Amino acid sequence: MPDRDLLARVYETLEGYYELGCEVRDEPLARFVRNVNAPRIYDVNFAAFVRAGTRDEIASVLGRADELFDGLPHRVFHIDPWTPPAFEAQLVLDGFEFEDEVQLLLESDLRVSRDLPVIEIRLVESDDDWSTVRRLARLDHEEQARRQVHPLWDEEVTSEMVATKRVKAPALRFWLARTDDADCAFLSSWPGANGVGKVEDLFTHPDFRHRGIASALIVHCIRDVRERGAGPVLIGALPNDTPMRMYAAMGFRPFCVTHRGRKVAGS
Repeated sequence: MPDRDLLARVYETLEGYYELGCEVRDEPLARFVRNVNAPRIYDVNFAAFVRAGTRDEIASVLGRADELFDGLPHRVFHIDPWTPPAFEAQLVLDGFEFEDEVQLLLESDLRVSRDLPVIEIRLVESDDDWSTVRRLARLDHEEQARRQVHPLWDEEVTSEMVATKRVKAPALRFWLARTDDADCAFLSSWPGANGVGKVEDLFTHPDFRHRGIASALIVHCIRDVRERGAGPVLIGALPNDTPMRMYAAMGFRPFCVTHRGRKVAGS
């Protein structure tokens, strides 16, 4: 079993990352997170830290979600190790689908088995930089749809998603990698609020892969969060994707699997 204190800090960081730039309502039985400017984005409209275990408590949390997320096309609940099993069971009964993400944790130095390329890595700050992030994010979404990781979202969803990242700055730092006169990859870094940091959103343009650019970005972002106070550092990966093996080879150890229940209107 993971150390319970470290496990609690990991979940605080995971949820704190999503909460950046959002309205947060901490209520007795759950925490509700909203971003009214991005109504279709699951990561910024959800409930977490649910502690409803009785029938009445569960009905109260579900009803409160309907109030706060009225008009949104989805409901999302994050499940953590302390969520009462009866709440998750109710979501199953109500037709929610569940999604998993593998969380890997780096507690020592990175292992880099190759010489890293000499590339430019710059902080994303200007409108032009964010437009570049949006262009690369669109390529990412299209590639994931071709690989059937998720359906192809429309252009507006991509724009909304990138906007939710931008409002997390300056606490969250987004970085662009540039080589051969082209911006070709990005990654973000956040030191967390409890000594556990997080790096997130890694993407490299297909034409620039297998050149060490992703590794160079990870090295850069780990250095950034540790200079800002983090010790252990998290990175997440989808179970049906391949980056988790690269992260493990670099010294991240598999730590836990996070779950969320999602239901879309009409499903």
